[in-house]
Amino acid sequence: MENNTFKKNPLSMQLDLSKFSQESFAPATDEEKRQQDVMSKSTTFFKDGMRKLFKNPLAVLSIVLIAFILLVIIVAPLIVPYKYEEILSVNGVRDKGAKNLAPFTYSQLEQEYIDNGGTRFPHIFGTDEQCRDYFVRVVYATRISLFIGFFASIIVLIIGMLYGSISGYLGGKVDLIMMRIVDIIYSLPDMLMIILLSVVLNEVLKFSSRSILAKLGTNMVSLFIVFGLLYWVGMARLIRGQILSIKENEYVLASKSIGAKPGRIIRKHILPNCLSVIIISTALQIPSAIFTESFLSFVGIGVKAPMPSLGSLANAAREGLQSYPYKLVFPAIVICLIVLSLNLLGDGLRDAFDPKLKR
Repeated sequence: MENNTFKKNPLSMQLDLSKFSQESFAPATDEEKRQQDVMSKSTTFFKDGMRKLFKNPLAVLSIVLIAFILLVIIVAPLIVPYKYEEILSVNGVRDKGAKNLAPFTYSQLEQEYIDNGGTRFPHIFGTDEQCRDYFVRVVYATRISLFIGFFASIIVLIIGMLYGSISGYLGGKVDLIMMRIVDIIYSLPDMLMIILLSVVLNEVLKFSSRSILAKLGTNMVSLFIVFGLLYWVGMARLIRGQILSIKENEYVLASKSIGAKPGRIIRKHILPNCLSVIIISTALQIPSAIFTESFLSFVGIGVKAPMPSLGSLANAAREGLQSYPYKLVFPAIVICLIVLSLNLLGDGLRDAFDPKLKR
C-alpha cells in the first residue's frame, strides 16, 4: 500500500519541504533572535524619559550651560577674594582710583602695590562706580536672580497645580466658582498690583533679626508673596483645561470603577498626561520671574542695595552706557544664557516625558 503521508495537496498553502535544502532551515543566530525580540527591557517612566532627554542635543547643551552657570556662581566666591559689597582698598587704605576700571586692569594704587612685590587678584569684569569688583557682583546677582526665579516657579507650580487639578476634576459648580476667582485675578493689572503689593508688604512685614527671613530681606519675601498671589492663575487654567479633556478617557473611568480615590487618579493617571504643559509653563516661569524682579529693581522696589541682582546691575549700567558699555553686556549675556537654556531644556523635557509623544 502506497504511503501518502508526505504527499502535498496541490491546493494546500503548506510549504513543500522537499524543495528546500537543509541549510535553508538553519537555527537563528543570536543577532536574529534579538531582532525578533519585541519585548523591551523593564524600565520606569522617569528612566525612560531621562534616556530620551539625553538623546536630544539641544537639551544636553542647555543642561551643560545651566550646570556651568551653577558651577561658576558656587565656586567663584570661594576663589575670588572680594565681596559683593566690599569697596576696594590697598593695605587698609580706600582705593578711590579703582572707579569704573576696565576688565583685567588695575588702579594706580594697586599697580604700585604689585610693583612693590604684592599680589592682587585681577578684576575680571572691571569695577563699578563705587569701586567694587564687578565680577563678584555679577556672580552674586546671578545667584539672587536664579534663586528668585526657581523659588517663584515652585510656588506657582504648587498653587496652580493644586488649584487647577481640583477645579478640573470636580467640575460643575465647584469649577464654575473657582474659575470665576481666576477671572477676577486675571482682570487685575499685573504690574500695578505687583508694585502696590510690594510697597505694602515692605511696610507690613517685620521679621526677627535672627530669623532666616530677615536675612533674605522684606523685599525678597514680598516678591515671593506677590508671585504666590498673582502668577499661579495661568498655570491653574492650563492644567484645568488639560484635565477636563483627560478625565473622560477610558483609563480614568477604569480607575474609578475599581474604587481608586480621586487623589490617586489625579496623581497617577491625569497629571502624567499633563506633563508637557506643566514642564513648559514651569520652565518659562523662571525667566518670567527674573524679568519681573528686574523690573521691580528698575523702579526701586526690588532687591535692595548693596545686594545685587541682574536687573539692578543692568539698571545701574544704563547711566554709563556710552562710557562703560561692558557693564550692561555682562548681566545681559547672563540673562540671555539663562533664558535660552531654560527654554531649550523645557522643550527637551516636554519631548521626553510627554506620554502622547511616545512611539
